[in-house]
Amino acid sequence: MTTGSREVALDITDRCAAFLTEHAAGRDGLLNVFVPHATAGIAVLETGSGSDDDLLAVLRDLLPADDRWRHRHGSPGHGRDHVVPGLVAPHATLPVIGGQLALGVWQSVVFVDTNGDNPRRTVRLSFLG
Repeated sequence: MTTGSREVALDITDRCAAFLTEHAAGRDGLLNVFVPHATAGIAVLETGSGSDDDLLAVLRDLLPADDRWRHRHGSPGHGRDHVVPGLVAPHATLPVIGGQLALGVWQSVVFVDTNGDNPRRTVRLSFLG
């Protein structure tokens, strides 16, 4: 997937649902969502009402893109991107009932990436029935 050159909180719920349509076939189980990147994570939160932007704002406040970071390759402040998965885990395991994600009414699966240096990302989905 392409995320571009700026911070994103990208709703991937539809991708997860499409995967389940193909792989869960009406079964109950667990969907594992994993990002194999050192600077990205998966969050379950409300989107569209500003919570996704609020999450990015909190990460900017907690992890400023300045020269305090020991990890220094890439763009200025890039070291903070490597701390993001410590706060937003690179995985989520979600319940599946009847082949459908069993999320709350306002919950979405969100890919969180503060690293503008790498616009190409992978999300790995697996279903355990």
